[in-house]
Amino acid sequence: MLNVTVNGKKLLVNDGVQLSEIAKMIDAPHPFLVAKIGHEIRELHRNVTKDCEIDFLDVTSDNGYRVYQRTAVFVMIKAAREVLGKEIRVVVEHSINKNYYCEIMEEGLILTPEILAQIKAKMEEIVAEDIEIVKESFLLEDGIKVAKNMQLQDKMQLLAYRTSSSVNFYRLGWFYDYFYGPMATRAGVLTKFDLLLQEDGFILVFPNQQNPDELSELISVSKLTQVFHESNNWARILKIDTVGALNGKICQGESGEIIRVTEALHEKSVAKMADEIHQKGRNVVLIAGPSSSGKTTFAQRLSVQLRVNGLKPHVISLDDYYVDRDKTPLDKFGVPNFESLYSIDVPKFNEDLQELLSGGKVHLPKYNFLTGKREYKGHFLQLSDDAVLVIEGIHGLNPELSRKVPDEAKFKIFISALTQLNMDDHNRIPAADTRMIRRIVRDSQFRGFDARRTLELWPAVVRGESENIFPFQDEADVIFNSALIYELCVLKPYVMPQLFAIQKDQPEFMEARRLLKFLDSFMVIVEKEVPNNSLLREFIGGGCFRT
Repeated sequence: MLNVTVNGKKLLVNDGVQLSEIAKMIDAPHPFLVAKIGHEIRELHRNVTKDCEIDFLDVTSDNGYRVYQRTAVFVMIKAAREVLGKEIRVVVEHSINKNYYCEIMEEGLILTPEILAQIKAKMEEIVAEDIEIVKESFLLEDGIKVAKNMQLQDKMQLLAYRTSSSVNFYRLGWFYDYFYGPMATRAGVLTKFDLLLQEDGFILVFPNQQNPDELSELISVSKLTQVFHESNNWARILKIDTVGALNGKICQGESGEIIRVTEALHEKSVAKMADEIHQKGRNVVLIAGPSSSGKTTFAQRLSVQLRVNGLKPHVISLDDYYVDRDKTPLDKFGVPNFESLYSIDVPKFNEDLQELLSGGKVHLPKYNFLTGKREYKGHFLQLSDDAVLVIEGIHGLNPELSRKVPDEAKFKIFISALTQLNMDDHNRIPAADTRMIRRIVRDSQFRGFDARRTLELWPAVVRGESENIFPFQDEADVIFNSALIYELCVLKPYVMPQLFAIQKDQPEFMEARRLLKFLDSFMVIVEKEVPNNSLLREFIGGGCFRT
């Protein structure tokens, strides 16, 4: 017998018992999806062979929510294939407020409410039958054959560059699929979902994480959705919409071409914005976006294009107005909230902004991220008649920072890394993961934080962004996608040593291993091919801009 502590309750269980059997001993408001033992996630088919502490996770936890999403996608794809034919291609495109926008790539198929209702009814049937989800391990060669039999071309392409000798597939009845990350063990855990028609596809709606008895709210983010569609279409035109496709291009010696085309697309977008600012006569450009979206380098690149239009841009970073680190406000968990508006010295910034716009001379600060102090080193600024003030920072669109600036003088830009690349058709790459990897690299290179510290702070970063940054994104005149389709191939050798340094007894170990497994799918591109004005240089160094 084994002594285990389960969600704080002590139990005596048989040696070798499955986690799913232990889960039945615990009363809970929502089905358990996976278990956390130590700092590792375990699927419920796993056996317990030693005394341990077990935390069962449901949909209200971050890890449990991801498992719920993954399981719902698996059931949805099986249902769609049973309704429309086993050869159809279902693609999970991107996330909209935690819900997934999906498309069915079948020539001649016009998705209707009736077809969608059939797919949902089939999903409900699978859930009602509580079909078991079985994890099966194959030798890599046999796994590729499984993918071929299931007509999963995207998986075949991804697995072709896998270094491991084996691969795990999940089986739901007759249907096999490969998923990146743990899965629930039964379809019956899906207590709430919906399918809603939208444009050429549909939205797979998940439960509200805080209140799983209700569906997640559908928030209109029309501008952001349009940028996602444009980015996804561009990736398809280049035939680089999955990691497997990207690896294939790299192996064919096309990495240089991929970089040049991707960077040219960025430059074209930036130039178009500069032209619009000039034509509309705007003299205050406000740039906002979440952490590690590339705001600093974007502001510099925009400044170059504004100079092409005969203007004299001056960049001010809101980061330089951070309060001293020991005065940073705390969130409700007692963690420093660097995403709070009041981590910025708002009164001082407004004072300096008003002085500049009225023609005065201002002594601008510079924040020292190593010491956590604001410093003054003789940088004075006074604006000329043809000047454009370019203000960048996570709170750039918050009206509290530009309330006294007339609306007709402002041009508002929201920038974020909206990843247009997916692992494969059914495993999307969260935009937040790309930004987190960027931040780990930048923090270790320039801000004196190791990966463990960055990962420790990241949940607070995400909370702060949801409260203070994303609510303003649809007020922007333009949304710029800073994601580079090749960037994770360049960031990989920078971030992996940092992640490997996190020890098993540290709370961040689980997240570090998840990211390592994720990055293992990418081939490496050497950084020397990245131009010195690339947004990526903000994180890896070697850029041509002074910041």
